[in-house]
Amino acid sequence: MAFNRLVDSDIDAVNPRTAMRAIPKGELSRGFVLSFTILSAGVFLFGATMLNRLTLELAPIALAVVLAYSYMKRITRWSHLVLGLALGIAPTAAWVAVRGSLDSRVLLLTAIVILWVGGFDVLYSCQDFEHDRKVGLNSVPQAFGLEGAFWIARGMHLGMAVLLFVLLHAFGLGPIALGGFVLVLLLLAYEHSIISPRDLRRMNAAFFTLNGVISVVFFLAVAADVLIRRSGKL
Repeated sequence: MAFNRLVDSDIDAVNPRTAMRAIPKGELSRGFVLSFTILSAGVFLFGATMLNRLTLELAPIALAVVLAYSYMKRITRWSHLVLGLALGIAPTAAWVAVRGSLDSRVLLLTAIVILWVGGFDVLYSCQDFEHDRKVGLNSVPQAFGLEGAFWIARGMHLGMAVLLFVLLHAFGLGPIALGGFVLVLLLLAYEHSIISPRDLRRMNAAFFTLNGVISVVFFLAVAADVLIRRSGKL
């Protein structure tokens, strides 16, 4: 996040929605943010050395993906999916960190997060539709308009839902996890119902609050399902 704000500081400064962020406002210097980024990357790589060999080998790749995202809006309209990848590799990375190996099933979770994050980032970027067109930045709303962007976001979230159901089957999860899956679908549907191409006023509730709730709901449902099944009560 620090690197993203550093790379985008000039863009943030001319966007009314982001002009009050720390670097454009002068609350943080570029040098401080760069130093913080380098220190954070160093701690990340050092931490990888303390886990296992595969984690260390993959750590530079993960770091490269996360940092590369900051430049994608200058290159492709599909930067939303690159953001999804930057976050989506986290569950696979956690699996590798704990087990020291890779299971193809967990890649489903990465694909799910890519589509989930990509979809809600498309919606979030609708707020900058006019600004992106004015300054020539790439995004799905800039390329396809607000109506098109909303349909693309819905398609991404539909794909996420399909893969989430496949994930439940792949890991042999039971009725509690399935209940969590149903709640996730209802929350996603509600997220899409409170905003529209003509009314973005509740974007923060849809983007921040509901997506936070979705992640916690699904985690608790899967954790409860696994724990109860292991105790032999389900």
